[in-house]
Amino acid sequence: MGLTKNNTKFAGLKTEDMKILVLNCGSSSIKYKMFEMPGGTVLAQGLAEKIGLEDGRIKHLLNGKRKTELNEAVPDHQTGIGRIFKLLLSDDYGCIRDIHEIDAVGHRVVHGGEDFTGSVLIDDEMIAAMVKNIELAPLHNPPNLEGIYSINNFLPDIPQVGVFDTAFHQTMPKYSFLYGIPYELYEKYRIRRYGFHGTSHRYVAARACELLGVDINNSKIITCHLGNGSSIAAIKDGRSIDTSMGLTPNEGLIMGTRCGDLDTGALLFIANKEGLSIEQTSNLLNKKSGVLGISGISPDMREIEDAAAEGNERAQLALDMFHYRVRKYIGAYTAALNGVDIIVFTGGIGENADLTRREVCEGLTYLGAEPDESINRGLRGKEAVISTPDSKLKIVVIPTDEELMIARDTFGLVKTLI
Repeated sequence: MGLTKNNTKFAGLKTEDMKILVLNCGSSSIKYKMFEMPGGTVLAQGLAEKIGLEDGRIKHLLNGKRKTELNEAVPDHQTGIGRIFKLLLSDDYGCIRDIHEIDAVGHRVVHGGEDFTGSVLIDDEMIAAMVKNIELAPLHNPPNLEGIYSINNFLPDIPQVGVFDTAFHQTMPKYSFLYGIPYELYEKYRIRRYGFHGTSHRYVAARACELLGVDINNSKIITCHLGNGSSIAAIKDGRSIDTSMGLTPNEGLIMGTRCGDLDTGALLFIANKEGLSIEQTSNLLNKKSGVLGISGISPDMREIEDAAAEGNERAQLALDMFHYRVRKYIGAYTAALNGVDIIVFTGGIGENADLTRREVCEGLTYLGAEPDESINRGLRGKEAVISTPDSKLKIVVIPTDEELMIARDTFGLVKTLI
């Protein structure tokens, strides 16, 4: 594929009104958005689900208004992307007349290891590095790569960009990202904290500073990406200095089905007592734990809140543990930052669960937090400052937009080819 800045096959690229397709390929899904850049207008978006299953479907939305749904099996990612192109070209639901109107494609890639400190134009060398990092994210990087390979088949002559979940956290100092294990294990296997949700943390931190009218390069920010997968990041002067997820997304906060922080001795004890293999142990920690394991009800925080309101003690315990863990990490990262100016809530829970925001903020009065419950109550999926004007600590809700950040990175890198 071999991209170079002077490659003549990119001679026709535009600097304005560039149409950029953003793909987020998961193991059984493809999330997509078509942007017009640099303005960031969303032309169309959708989600292909249950890839590889007989009841696959694609939900498609044009200009935020016209919806359609295809209910048919999607055997693999290439087939799914081909059907997405048909929808984008459709007379009734499309936003382009020719596939070659797409100027570039930006891909979410989960794990960049230590090879990527920022977003990159994808070439053969970059693909080889992504393949090398499969061992660090065996469930995520392969479908990410399938998206790249598929675009290479459909549109071999357009630039592609990889935007990595881990890249934003590559600014962490060594004393922050290393584990207390023999150093040679880091040297041999790159075992260290990498962190995830980096694109989200980067976006909401910058957007919060824009909303508040402050300089991100002179700010101490704690971003709380709370969803089925949750992580918190400490950001100083626009750079990540620590984050709660580690080598894998299992470390840190209690999540929907992931246990979060766990004594490794307890892990060995459980595996021995239950006679679990490594695969079974991984399944226990990643799919049967978290608020699901504690509550015995669901990984969905909305269902747990409902059950707690009806008096279910284990549901209430799951909520209490989740809120406590968030407050504890905020406290730890306040120490790491030597103070905090802004706390940001984002993600499905952070953006929509006013109960979680209230419970977390009630434990932050020592930081000078004065939340305004009249603003917080009922706030769902909208930007807002939920602290009072007199609050020393600014508390902000910012709906994340990882796809827009990927589109911006893609636009910026593609312009270097022109």
